[in-house]
Amino acid sequence: MFDGFWQNVSRYPRYFITIILGVFLNAFAPLAPLFQRPVTAIAVIGVFIGMIVFVTFTLRAMLGIDPI
Repeated sequence: MFDGFWQNVSRYPRYFITIILGVFLNAFAPLAPLFQRPVTAIAVIGVFIGMIVFVTFTLRAMLGIDPI
């Protein structure tokens, strides 16, 4: 009944990593051409930084952590 159970369980981390890499590659592949020109690369990086700052400030305000 449990023949190869641990071998099967040990495959799950590799499967999880493969799925996560596939999601990231499919999410960021359309953005790759934008990094060929410096102007659009700076704009894309600025948007990413702005999104991270926005989410950080929003979560801090919602959770009451270190009010700014």
